[in-house]
Amino acid sequence: MRRREFITLLGGGAVGWPLTVRAQQADRVRIIGATTSLSADGPEDRVRSTAFRQSLQELGWRVGGNVRIEYRYGAGNAERIRKNAAELVALAPDVILVTAAPRA
Repeated sequence: MRRREFITLLGGGAVGWPLTVRAQQADRVRIIGATTSLSADGPEDRVRSTAFRQSLQELGWRVGGNVRIEYRYGAGNAERIRKNAAELVALAPDVILVTAAPRA
């Protein structure tokens, strides 16, 4: 009788294990790397950043909750834009968003 109970317990755990793994992955904070050729304090960037965060929220993403955004600003400086891109790649984000001049 104990053998059957053990096999039942083991089998039940194996069935529930994939659900546990998926639940843990869903709780993972996703990272978005965002780079732009604009400056951090410019009105255009504020409008774009606000619209982006609002759109994410409408899709169920909470900045500071299940998603983190790493912003980098180039302020029109080509060398700074290249440096920012390298920094973002080094962070290994889930996605990189580029809103910049063609040289970016």
